Amino acid sequence: METIIFYGIALFILITGILAVTARHIFRAAIWLLFSLLGIAGLYFWMDLNFVAAVQIIIYVGGIVVLIIFSIFLTQQSGQKMAQSSLLQYIFSIAAVVFGTAFIGSIIARFYFVESHVVMNAAVENIGTQLMSVQQYGYALPFEMVSILLLAAMIGSIVIAMKQKTEIKNS
Repeated sequence: METIIFYGIALFILITGILAVTARHIFRAAIWLLFSLLGIAGLYFWMDLNFVAAVQIIIYVGGIVVLIIFSIFLTQQSGQKMAQSSLLQYIFSIAAVVFGTAFIGSIIARFYFVESHVVMNAAVENIGTQLMSVQQYGYALPFEMVSILLLAAMIGSIVIAMKQKTEIKNS
């Protein structure tokens, strides 16, 4: 039964991810991305990593997707269809997928994976200590870099929205 649940959640994530990439309306693509990220959170809940699942929902679903949707509405492009891709773009996309899959497959094939019975200690205290640590294996720098990246994305979306509103007023 566990295998069926895992493959069901994985199939949901895969389908919504494909729909997010292939949607012709940008707002619908953002909604499919939201469902895909919720599926990943569901996978974390299924693995009994409740804190990581909650962080997935708060940061990615509640933060990133909301920021994307906010940016879409600011640029006033939410109802428009995206441009149709050319045949050359389709060919390059398929080639990139095939190359990427082969590359990842070759990396995975180099390693021999054994089943581990090590219990992962995913206590909130340990995650917080590791996340904010500046010592070896600490994640303070990547954590801060992500916050700067999000700030830059928000400022960029506001600048784009302000530029378009100014162009509309001048017309």
